[in-house]
Amino acid sequence: MLPLSVKSFAKINLGLLITGKREDGYHTLETVFAPINWYDVIEFSDAGDISMSCSNAQLPVDDNNLCIRAAKSLQKLSGCNQGVTMKLHKQVPFGAGLGGGSSDAATVLRVLNDLWQVNASSADLHLLAVALGADVPYFLEIKGLAYARGIGDDLDDLGFTLPYYIVTVFPEEHISTVWAYKNFYPRFDRELPDLKKCVTELSLSGKKEVLPVFENDFEPAVFDHFPAVQLVKSTLLGAGSLFASLSGSGSAVFGLFDREDEALAAMKLLPEAYRRSLTPPGFSMEQ
Repeated sequence: MLPLSVKSFAKINLGLLITGKREDGYHTLETVFAPINWYDVIEFSDAGDISMSCSNAQLPVDDNNLCIRAAKSLQKLSGCNQGVTMKLHKQVPFGAGLGGGSSDAATVLRVLNDLWQVNASSADLHLLAVALGADVPYFLEIKGLAYARGIGDDLDDLGFTLPYYIVTVFPEEHISTVWAYKNFYPRFDRELPDLKKCVTELSLSGKKEVLPVFENDFEPAVFDHFPAVQLVKSTLLGAGSLFASLSGSGSAVFGLFDREDEALAAMKLLPEAYRRSLTPPGFSMEQ
């Protein structure tokens, strides 16, 4: 039934290790994606063509927007001539490393595949998702924790969730992924930890001593250029966070907490202008 409103949840990266650079210019990585309770809302309505509007005037609503590109890619794949108008209520900050745009694109693919009765296969949808962005397959295919390698599109659904409260903070600094990849400090020759094993031990066995292995390779350069971002991490750790880290290429920072009261208290220590969210233990993107 239309109009239809759907939530598009964001993610954090529990560890992000940049492992090399391919001949095509893309960097390879290893990471663990975890969903958080911070989301955009997309409203779908019938239309003769494909169009969209957005609550944030700073974002384009033409072919530069991933939602439009997702809809047109599915239309081209299927050969259908149906349209849609989308109203994006933007709440997840952009330039934050939370994957908001990728999540929106995945939502469009998933919803329109059903509404237009395209019935595209999982393999075809995966190819469309990869073409839109490396994070899009995660949001399209997995609801909880996922281990990712390659450019982030080679995914293992771990089948479980994090048993912690997650405080996610956006310190009002927009950092582009292009800038982050140009400025990070490479460490391609190190011995890599087994992120998949470590997150399994953390989530299923409560082995908190593995937390230090979840480094983010963007952090040193981001902290050098954006000291306010580093201060968020220090604040969360000072407030009792078990672990805190940059998410993706930033500038969002998250902290893990055992107790809700500690998480709420930590949020109160941050500047009022900083947007933030609280995710409960065991959260997944099931709706």
